[in-house]
Amino acid sequence: MSDIRDDHLNALIGKLDLAQKVRLLTGGSFWSTPAEPTIGLGEMALADGPSGVRGVLWDDDDPSACLPSPTAVAASWDVDRAARVGQVLAAEARRKGVHVVLAPTVNLHRSPLGGRHFECWSEDPLLTARMAAEVVRGLQDNGVAATVKHYVANDAETDRRHVDVRVDERTLREVYLAPFEYLVRNAGVWMAMAAYNSVNGTTMTEHGLLNDPLRSEWGFDGAVVSDWRATRSTVAAGRAGLDLAMPGPDGPWGATLEEAVRAGTVDEADIDAKVGNMLRLAARVGALSFLDSDPSAAEPVVPAAAVTVAADGAELREAARDGMVLVRNDGLLPVDPAQVHTVAVIGELAAQPRVQGGGSAQVRAPYTVSILDGVRDALDGLAEVRHVHGCHLDDGLPEIPIDRMRAADGAAVVRVRWLRADETLLEEEHRTSTHLVRWETDVPVGAAAVELSATFIADRAGSWDVGFTGAGTFTFSVDGNIVLDGEVVSERADAAMQMLGPPHWSTDFDLDRNQPTEVVLRHEIGGLGVSIGLGVRPPRRSAEAEMEAAVTAARDADLAIVVVGTTEQVESEGYDRQDLRLPARQDELVRRVAAENPRTVVVVNSGAPVEMPWRGGVAAILLGWFGGQEMGNAVADILLGAAEPGGRLPTTWPGRLDDAPVFNTTPVNGRLDYDEGVHIGYRAWLRAGGEPAYPFGHGLGYTTWELTGVDAPPEVRGDEAPSSDDPILTVAASVHNSGKRAGKQVVQVYLARPSSAIDRPVRWLAGFAVARAGAGETAAVEVTLHRRAFEHWDTEQRRWAVEPGRFDVLVGFSATDIHGTTSVDLLAHTSADE
Repeated sequence: MSDIRDDHLNALIGKLDLAQKVRLLTGGSFWSTPAEPTIGLGEMALADGPSGVRGVLWDDDDPSACLPSPTAVAASWDVDRAARVGQVLAAEARRKGVHVVLAPTVNLHRSPLGGRHFECWSEDPLLTARMAAEVVRGLQDNGVAATVKHYVANDAETDRRHVDVRVDERTLREVYLAPFEYLVRNAGVWMAMAAYNSVNGTTMTEHGLLNDPLRSEWGFDGAVVSDWRATRSTVAAGRAGLDLAMPGPDGPWGATLEEAVRAGTVDEADIDAKVGNMLRLAARVGALSFLDSDPSAAEPVVPAAAVTVAADGAELREAARDGMVLVRNDGLLPVDPAQVHTVAVIGELAAQPRVQGGGSAQVRAPYTVSILDGVRDALDGLAEVRHVHGCHLDDGLPEIPIDRMRAADGAAVVRVRWLRADETLLEEEHRTSTHLVRWETDVPVGAAAVELSATFIADRAGSWDVGFTGAGTFTFSVDGNIVLDGEVVSERADAAMQMLGPPHWSTDFDLDRNQPTEVVLRHEIGGLGVSIGLGVRPPRRSAEAEMEAAVTAARDADLAIVVVGTTEQVESEGYDRQDLRLPARQDELVRRVAAENPRTVVVVNSGAPVEMPWRGGVAAILLGWFGGQEMGNAVADILLGAAEPGGRLPTTWPGRLDDAPVFNTTPVNGRLDYDEGVHIGYRAWLRAGGEPAYPFGHGLGYTTWELTGVDAPPEVRGDEAPSSDDPILTVAASVHNSGKRAGKQVVQVYLARPSSAIDRPVRWLAGFAVARAGAGETAAVEVTLHRRAFEHWDTEQRRWAVEPGRFDVLVGFSATDIHGTTSVDLLAHTSADE
């Protein structure tokens, strides 16, 4: 659509008094901006969206398509795939009435301990930038604003609200700001989110970086929103480049900001600029209808294009397959379905996989295909599939399945009663889920407590865990008997994380088969709202008996599929990991199964690296990531050869945490020093000379590839490309599929600078391209390298510069698997953007 002109914005702003203008700069509710009818401005709904668009309500009654996690999408190394993900998000946003999606997250995998890696893309700024930029285009081409976040250096979760990240200017520019710059300059992102943390002593919602380089150098003309409750001041934030303080309607701005303007401590021109940015955003997403009949003062809003990629199962299944990484294969995969008669599927996560990470990225999916179900469906009529858990993960309390609940009123099986302070009924709802989340602005006005009740029917006799999720003050009863009356305290100090990942409480009850049991939970409302749920866990074998059952199942099977991974207590927003070990006895489970069955494949269900001390003792390892709602079908497609494992690692996987060159995420005296400079991820591994378990860019397929040609000009003139965004070099490469089936390869181009006067990485990613070819075919690709790939940040001149001389051009299939090398002389001595 065409953007509204500045003179039109100014005309609209001129119709508002100071109080009206200031009101537009704080949220109207937890997830929306305020309307202003006098200028035709409607509310804008904002919603989290890295793996799906939740909408303003987090509710099973309004489910959201659950996509593979961004790390899984990044593993495809396919910009077209990322664009389709953006279009799916746009379709979901428009279906839910969402104007702004709070994605993509372009913080980097600086440390493998980062708790939120699944929501980010990669350890490399270029791969992150190029993939995320396509998501932005997929959203915004369809009239939905994207939000690049979290600006900047929010690369860990420990003390994220207060940590002061200390990072030198060159590192900040070349590594951490780089993806943000790319999305502004090359994708035209419409919104940026200021992070909680400080950078070099200043909190980000007050930081000069919001104007320089974001607006002054990069040309950002969108709106800057705070992370939720990250705005800490009136005057300092009011003077900075922040435009919208979320959530609302309360906050540090409002009447206080109005008073600051009247007192002269904040310039009204700054307020006008912020309002202009918000109105420009509203025009772009169709939330601004111009009421002025004077054609010179208004222009029509051009409707956004129709979304062409729907969030259907086939699309999500293909996206999951394209990012799954086969890191080891000793000839076992793909499995011929005709050659197996009995398959043992082992692991609690096989039946209940983690399809998404914890925290604000979560959505309520309409359905989830488990790995067990995917394998069973694929082998239906061909093989017997047996399942055992093998070990207990004890990750919270499962929700009560709807098919195990008795309907109390027609089709409704769950009752919600909102109560006043005097215990009288305010409102009543009937639901089909025991999971209830209402942010404070969505709680019925006047409600002091909420009661959640349901009746479930045990499908087996034995000792059941019966309980609930939530933090705060509760009364919990089972069949009319109060079993808890008091406080449940969360280990998470962050109030938002108590909403997004509440603690679990349960107790044991001996139940008979088909016995109905009524559970009633009363919760006193406080904090940020309501986040509660009812749950049960059926009887189960002892830990030893469970392990022995897995061993027996593996011994008797033609194929053993072991699914291992992390839990919500390990990988989630709000906290970092303490180690990279698999929780519970999963390592032991893999070893014992593999000892009984040499035809053992391990599927790793995690969003980030885990240690795999048994990796040399199993026949195959497939990284399934958090694969979205179609994860189970995608895994079955790959294991049984219906599809190629299309992924390559977007981040290095260490063999042991202690071997990782960079891993600290714990601040000291409130500071987290990025002492490693530009050397993170594979750059740090190459500099240290260490060998990870699996290097950046690594991934196997079901065919073999040869690099048969590399061609690049021997010299280029850098000064003929005046901008950092300009192409400077094209590397032509050809790859031959020497195997027996069609496949996919990712051609990766790295640069190195021998004898550089600057502290550079050993090599760094400069470009990449996906090649696909049939058996015996050769594919040609061209990888365009831009001037920025050769530049460094000159801290003395405070600008981008190039160092003339020889650059090695290395072409291969991972950061360490280089198959062809050439060199180019850069004949340039001028700086970019002079």
